[in-house]
Amino acid sequence: MASDTITEGAARGRLWDRFSISTKRVIWAWTFLALPILFYAGIRFYPTLQAFWLSMTDWDLLRPANFIGLANYQKMFADPVFWKVFQNTFLYLLIGTPVSLIVSFLIAYYLDRVRFMHGLIRALYFLPFLTTAAAMGWVWRWFYQPLPIGVINSILSSIGLEQQPFLRSTTQALPTILVPAIWAGLGFQIIIFMAGLRAIPSTFYEAARIDGLGDWAILRKITIPLLKPTTVFIVVFSSIGFLRIFDQVYNMTTNDPGGPLNATKPLVLMIYQTAFSSYQMGYAAAQTVVLFTILLCVSLLQLWVLREKK
Repeated sequence: MASDTITEGAARGRLWDRFSISTKRVIWAWTFLALPILFYAGIRFYPTLQAFWLSMTDWDLLRPANFIGLANYQKMFADPVFWKVFQNTFLYLLIGTPVSLIVSFLIAYYLDRVRFMHGLIRALYFLPFLTTAAAMGWVWRWFYQPLPIGVINSILSSIGLEQQPFLRSTTQALPTILVPAIWAGLGFQIIIFMAGLRAIPSTFYEAARIDGLGDWAILRKITIPLLKPTTVFIVVFSSIGFLRIFDQVYNMTTNDPGGPLNATKPLVLMIYQTAFSSYQMGYAAAQTVVLFTILLCVSLLQLWVLREKK
């Protein structure tokens, strides 16, 4: 028995010795990656597949899930509230992403030229990104309150202007939510843009100066083209964030989640209310599948539009 074990071990040793160094590296790499991959598949892929299954059931947590086919999707697409929420979600994306991109780039571009107190200013811009979303939402909610509490309306009143309804208006509520949402993410985007600017070789700028190019020409012909990989990352990252916006909306409209007449309600908040207020888990899963599809399509479209041209 002992001799058989020794023989099997020797055979395995000879088999291992036959592999090239590159093959051994690949085997060791996949050996170490196997556990993280299995863990990621367990916490990501399985719940995603489970959500697709639940979206075709009428599960309400109290009874076993009953397969009903596409009934949840038919109900959702016939619901006018869903289309209002769908519109709000894309407004967050279409307004928030370009505004945050332009503002963060301009701040990073000029902040990169600042030498006095550069580290302190950069930290001040990054601080909102580290702030808890709930705390930030309540502070901004206080800013938007009517007189005599609201800070912004107090300032408007002091200079003789009429106070604004802000969160109580069906037209102003969504832009009002977008302001702190954009402000909260600026710090991260500024840091990424500054890293991209620092990665551009200074020799390009020196050669452009020798050729007589001005600041605008250098920005247009050198800086912006070479920042394309950074821009692609920020656009995709920011778009996913605005499509999944929840914290600011929920905390700033606590008394009426989603604002007046669902003026600010995004798809994530609708999913939350459907699942944890109405306990319609199957219907919420169908909404989640729609959100997943939107995120996937928008991300792939942006990557295709902003792809590197060979």
